[in-house]
Amino acid sequence: MPVATQTLSSCGHALDMSEDAFGYVRSSADCIDQPAELARRLELDGYLYLPGFLDRDLITTARASVCARLAAEGWLDAAHPAIDGIGAPGKTTNFRYDLARQNRDVERVVYGPELLGFYANLFGESVRHFDYTWFRALSQGQGSAPHCDLVYMGRGTHQLLTCWIPYGDTPLEMGGLMVLEGSHTKSDRIKHYLEIDVDAYCENRPKEVEKVITKRGWSHPGFLSKNPVTLREKLGGRWLTAPDWKAGDFFTFGMTLVHGGLDNQTDRLRLSSDTRYQRASQPIDERWIGDNPIANTLAGKRGRVC
Repeated sequence: MPVATQTLSSCGHALDMSEDAFGYVRSSADCIDQPAELARRLELDGYLYLPGFLDRDLITTARASVCARLAAEGWLDAAHPAIDGIGAPGKTTNFRYDLARQNRDVERVVYGPELLGFYANLFGESVRHFDYTWFRALSQGQGSAPHCDLVYMGRGTHQLLTCWIPYGDTPLEMGGLMVLEGSHTKSDRIKHYLEIDVDAYCENRPKEVEKVITKRGWSHPGFLSKNPVTLREKLGGRWLTAPDWKAGDFFTFGMTLVHGGLDNQTDRLRLSSDTRYQRASQPIDERWIGDNPIANTLAGKRGRVC
């Protein structure tokens, strides 16, 4: 498939669209019932792309429930049907955990038998998922800085897998997920970054105590870089995405794969969720489980002497 011809950006930086710098992810729909091959591809590529795995009706129902909440709160342009997800002029939104909170339609998608069955098949044993659902409604101009998930959720097993789902057809200009090719094999080059816990802080450093405890922030911003162009030049590989994410697609990857998001160049909100799955037999990060996960609140901070 030819590389995209339009100009795409991430974090406000125009990406190099040459064949050496940009490309598309590989589909694994051809081996969906072959767990050994799926595991091999996951180790080789660092990800699995499963187009059309989920029923479009499930996604559409979840999208409708999310858009109804957004419309009720005034985030959508009332001149258009809510399901279209067209953002209200002059309003900017990004991370919206609340849209998935107590939302049965979203929970049916991310914690239903299809995905739990997939991960149980892949892991070869029973699975457990985080109870916290990351949800995004990215308005025009918004993207995600390149990062690895390990720095946010590394207190349990590091054999977690992230599941990214778009809630609606998402062409390139709407700003979907992008991953840095082969970056999961270069952990030694970003070793110090991968050792970060954004909720940990040095008790003997007053500025960190103020930032994390007083201001309830993070000791580290979490991202690896805010410039995906220079990051790719440094680490190598290509930025990969799908030519056109569709409702029903899902994408899963490990904790050390560098990834981010394309900027949304449209007036529609780009809706997506991130959820995590692991072997039930392995330790789990306490910040993301329970009826009301503590997440990045004060209860999740961990002090140490540095």
